[in-house]
Parts: sequence; structure tokens; C-alpha cells
Amino acid sequence: MPSAILQTLGISKIFGEGRNRVVALDGATLALDQGQVLLIMGPSGSGKTTLLSVMGCILRPTAGRVVVAGQDVSDLGEDALPDIRRRFFGFVFQAFNLFGTLTAQENVEVVLRMKGAAKVSIAAQSMALLERVGLPHRAHAYPGEMSGGEKQRTALARALAGEPPIVLADEPTANLDSRTGLQVLTLLHELAEGAGKAVAIVSHDPKAEDFAHRVILMEDGRLQS
Repeated sequence: MPSAILQTLGISKIFGEGRNRVVALDGATLALDQGQVLLIMGPSGSGKTTLLSVMGCILRPTAGRVVVAGQDVSDLGEDALPDIRRRFFGFVFQAFNLFGTLTAQENVEVVLRMKGAAKVSIAAQSMALLERVGLPHRAHAYPGEMSGGEKQRTALARALAGEPPIVLADEPTANLDSRTGLQVLTLLHELAEGAGKAVAIVSHDPKAEDFAHRVILMEDGRLQS
């Protein structure tokens, strides 16, 4: 039986007040299972990235509940949320968000340190993660020396630091050519089927549908059946 490691229960997110009030999410309920790739699609401004941010405990919902590994995290204090993110989540961003002054290996090592990896094994772990995404030969390259695909695979290696059970990817192929985009989608699919990760992808890319176990459409902050 599938096991839901992440659930959102009727979550809403409202920004601003009065004339500036924007309902970004409107009663979104979903479950993300281990070993599953969930694809969230929809037009720009539909609330996809906001939903992913609430799922990853980056944003708090205005209403509704978020349950991670059986724990309702909706009312946790701000000081507790970083620990939830460190323990359960790996994030892959459209803009890569790599540190420009650090090499690929150092970018991965930063997250390993944040997640409490043993100092004596950090170098070996970071190299193993780069090997996992096919980039051991670029370990000492800086982001400015990398292609878009190499940056995104480095970002994916960083997301896997500490072996989080949930990987959230926001438009992971948006800045990539089609061939490299397929490589990244293949890696995300393999993380679910091979390593049992729960993977949620926000994307406009129709090719991503071929790598998803389930597709959800969003429009105007609502999940469509």
C-alpha cells in the first residue's frame, strides 16, 4: 500500500489585504506518497510555486494543515521549522541557487554540514552524491564554469544531501535544453522508483508528464480533478 509521507489538508494562502488581497491557494488538499513522482502543472500565477513552498514548510498556510511524516507541522514555531526542513526535505530550484564562490563539491558540502554530517565523511559523501548525478568530474568546477545542466545536477546532488525522504523541485527543467531536461527528469524519476523518495515537481514542461506517476492541475489557486 502507498504510504503518504506528506499531506496538505484544505490549505489556503492569502497575501495582502483589502484591494491588494490575493488568494494564492484556495483549499488545496493532496497527498504525496513515498516512491511517487507527483507533477503539479498549471498556468503562471495559478499557485503552483506557493503550494510547493507550503508543502516544504517554507511558507505557512493562512488556513489548513500540513502533515509531514505523520506530524502536523502547521502550528510549530518558527524556530522548529528549519529542523523539519533539514530532516525531511531536499529542494531543487529553477534558478539553481548555487553559491558562485564555491565549487560543485563545496556547494554540496555546505548542506551536508547544515544537516549534521560527520566532518570526517563530508568529502566522501559529497563526491558520492556528485557521482550519483553523473558529475564527479566537475567536482572542482565553479558555477560560472558549468553548463545549465551541470548546475541543475549539482543542485540535485545538494538536494539529496542527508538523504531526505522528500524532494521538491520547482521548474527543474525551465533553464535547460531539451536533452538535459530529460536527464534531470530521469534522475528525479529514478529517485522515486529506485530510492523510494517522494518527489513533487512543479513544471510547465509537458515532457515531465512521462516521468510522473500522478499529475495534478492547478488553476486560480485550486487543485483540479
